[in-house]
Amino acid sequence: MAPTEDIRKMFKRFRILVVGRANAGKTTLLQRVCNTTEKPEIFNGRGEKIDASVVQSSRDRGYHEIRNELVFGSNPGFVFHDSCGFEAGGVDEFKEMKEFVLERASSGKLNERIHVIWYCIPMDECHRAITKAEEMFFAECDTSSVPVIAVFTKFDALWDDAYGELEEAGLTRMEIDRRVPEKAKEIFTNMRIWDRLRETRYPPKDWVYLAEMEKDDADCGPLLEGTTNALGEEAMQMLLISTQRTNLALCIKYAVERYVHWCIDSLIDLAWTL
Repeated sequence: MAPTEDIRKMFKRFRILVVGRANAGKTTLLQRVCNTTEKPEIFNGRGEKIDASVVQSSRDRGYHEIRNELVFGSNPGFVFHDSCGFEAGGVDEFKEMKEFVLERASSGKLNERIHVIWYCIPMDECHRAITKAEEMFFAECDTSSVPVIAVFTKFDALWDDAYGELEEAGLTRMEIDRRVPEKAKEIFTNMRIWDRLRETRYPPKDWVYLAEMEKDDADCGPLLEGTTNALGEEAMQMLLISTQRTNLALCIKYAVERYVHWCIDSLIDLAWTL
């Protein structure tokens, strides 16, 4: 296995395609991952910086040039691509996204490959969590070796429903506050959203839910850990872990796991020599 420095020389940066409808909380999520409240700098496919005001109007309408690169000054090791926010009927945008995934999943230029796809699904519209856009993506978009993580954003929107059900059950305020998060997960499970996604032709590799991402101290740990596990290939895991700067626990956990695996392999090798 090449050391982390060699891996970073090969791939340079960790590249993520973020997919999802407009207002799914994508920008806020990326800000939390990069530990910033600033807007990203935008570069075109040739690496030339674009004046943000030039593209703001199209971004406000939910359209994004998928080949543009979004980079945050707080962590330039991440490069993000934003999907076109395709909605039902956005055939051209969907086709462009599929072509981009196919091209970048196996690009001969290692530094241009996308390493993971985050598909954001907002839970503040849980009655329409799976729309035509999601059905099209998971039925028709073969992402090859690039893992897809279903990211259920705005999960705290389910807390109101959970609170109401617990209140009707006659629980005390203290009991309600303690049980709301678990009750929200129960409500989510009963909606069978994840079950529906798993039954698609090209299902996500894994899923995570994120709540209260608007807070400066929001926890992106589950997303980073889930992404690391989904990558599978150790080189890509090392690239992600060395790039992210918000989760020290993930770095420690990964280092311990690698050391344990090394010890086991060493003992096995020793046993064969006896």
